[in-house]
Amino acid sequence: MNKRILHICCLAGLVVSGGLAAQESTPTAATGPSPDTTIATINDQEISLGLFRLFYAERLRQQKAENTPAFQNQAFNEFVNIVVTAQNAVEKGLDKDPNVLIAMELQRLQLLSSLALQDAARTLIPTDEALQKAYDERYGEEKQKEYKARHVLVKTEDEAKKVIEELKGGGDFQELAKTKSLGPTGKNGGDLGWFNSKQMVKPFTEAVEGMKPASYSETPVQTQFGWHVILLEETREADPPSMDSVKGELSMGLQRETLSSFVGELREGAKLDLNSDLIKPDAPDAAN
Repeated sequence: MNKRILHICCLAGLVVSGGLAAQESTPTAATGPSPDTTIATINDQEISLGLFRLFYAERLRQQKAENTPAFQNQAFNEFVNIVVTAQNAVEKGLDKDPNVLIAMELQRLQLLSSLALQDAARTLIPTDEALQKAYDERYGEEKQKEYKARHVLVKTEDEAKKVIEELKGGGDFQELAKTKSLGPTGKNGGDLGWFNSKQMVKPFTEAVEGMKPASYSETPVQTQFGWHVILLEETREADPPSMDSVKGELSMGLQRETLSSFVGELREGAKLDLNSDLIKPDAPDAAN
């Protein structure tokens, strides 16, 4: 190979449907060459089309690129670079390094784990009955209460207390938010718009639920984001969202729960022998 950069002009038909889907399909006249077809031979090592397709699909995803001849050419040259440098590592025996072997084993386990979860997810699609039950439990039939609020978000409790003192002295909430609040809402006077109790973190929600409209929190409210001073402007009753509008969200939640149970069952059925020299018996959480 006497050229550092290869200019490829005929890859489009090979990779346009690239990725795992292309590899899993049965080769036909419509799909083109099979994944095990040799796309190139580099230093006597045959490289399969399926391997390059997988690499190419990953590059498309990572760079959010379009499948164009120019990007195909760029990706193929990157791929060749990876192959020749990997071959050099093998020649030097780097693939026998214990740390490298450990890293490769970790990648193998992570890939197999991901494949097992994907395979399980295909058979764990929530039923309509399960979705309806989840909807009823979360939203019910009654109207929901919504809140319209602003906040000033600062790093410390002392800073929040100073904001409250300024408000007590007649300070304007929106102006204080613009000058003191962290985060993107500050420039809008701390405006959070309308939200329900499930859309905010628990300490924030609990504080708002205990307030009356047109009042601000006289005690700083701490969350993982910092310290808040909250102004509750209005409240209203709102109809729950339609099933169609939240079906995807509910389905994902149920699927996560089912997958968690699936993993839990595997854990329960697994034989786990711990090295007591490394994991002491008085550390019960070590195996969890």
